Amino acid sequence: YGKNTIKFLRLHKDGKKHSVKEVEVCTHLRLTSAHEYLEGNNSFVIPTDTIKNIVLVLAKKNGIRTLEQFAIDICKHFMTTFCQVAYVKTYVQEVPWQRLHETGIPHIHAFMCVPDGIRFCEAEQCRNGPLVVFAGIKDLKLMKTTQSGFEGFYKNEHTTLPERNDRILCGEFFCKWSYGECKDFDFDCVWYIVRGCILEAFSGPPDCGEYSPSYQKTVNSIQMLVLSKVPQVQVIEAVLNNTFYNVVDMKNLGLTNDKEVLVPVETPYGSCACTLGRKKFLEA
Repeated sequence: YGKNTIKFLRLHKDGKKHSVKEVEVCTHLRLTSAHEYLEGNNSFVIPTDTIKNIVLVLAKKNGIRTLEQFAIDICKHFMTTFCQVAYVKTYVQEVPWQRLHETGIPHIHAFMCVPDGIRFCEAEQCRNGPLVVFAGIKDLKLMKTTQSGFEGFYKNEHTTLPERNDRILCGEFFCKWSYGECKDFDFDCVWYIVRGCILEAFSGPPDCGEYSPSYQKTVNSIQMLVLSKVPQVQVIEAVLNNTFYNVVDMKNLGLTNDKEVLVPVETPYGSCACTLGRKKFLEA
């Protein structure tokens, strides 16, 4: 049981310069007994309102250095404070506020919400067990207008989809990865490196791009690049929900439409998912 969608803004003031972190937190606990479920005995139950207040107090006292560290702080607090807690899991996601810049100069207290993907993390721990930390990005919309196709697929009497060697590749991307032993490393730095790998593998070189034969191959290319460049990542899960675009037929309007005006196909949409990890970690 626990408390979901604890939303708050943490404002840090360094003289005239302000910094913000707006987050949503979900914290769930499992107790050492199930008396509250089986017998209606609530003597071990930590009220969800108390859980909410603890999260807010930790934000006030510790600040939010990184999302991952804040999730770790919450897990450690419940494990060290309450002997009846057997397991704790905390999810934290961030509202994407970015500092405004005017003529290249960063503003001291003005921000803009930029929808370029939502950062999130999870931390979970069992009593006498290791602390496990995950990080990720979701709602990241990506598109490239060429260098994508889908050919040579299986066909039978139900197949109506034509083969294409030049199509728009567009989708909403979700990615979640796990760290190994959480040593003292910079969670922010690692997150931005992973995000950079996602964008690089999706788009290819900026002057020419890179051909994608399928959504599946693109997802795998992203995961392979992350694992090759970021040693802290042990397992990476990726999901790409496709958005298709159909070319508008303008013959009746006396116009030739060479893939210049297209309309999105809202539903149904395709989806592909893959989980990839290092062999030594998966065998452990």
